[in-house]
Amino acid sequence: MNATLACILALAAGTYVFRLAGPVLHGRVELPARFQEMLTVGATVLLVALLATGALTEGQGFAGWARPAGVLAGGVLAWRRAPFAVVVVGAAATTALLRLAGVQ
Repeated sequence: MNATLACILALAAGTYVFRLAGPVLHGRVELPARFQEMLTVGATVLLVALLATGALTEGQGFAGWARPAGVLAGGVLAWRRAPFAVVVVGAAATTALLRLAGVQ
């Protein structure tokens, strides 16, 4: 067995254990309310950081103004509770129209 296959198997086993831990430990482990709140805030911060890096950067530099504008348009549509398809098409259309107009 080579090292790549061993790594893949180890990651697969670890992923399975993490997925199994939730149902197995449900009801047995009680987390304090403050800790649950911190986990929620931490997850939100990670998602916002992922959104910001995906929307604002491309390679090693700034992605231009069209992409953040499209992300903003999609965010507004999602905030207004538009259907998912409308959010995606609206964000893509905003970015495409801005790029068509020459805004990079």
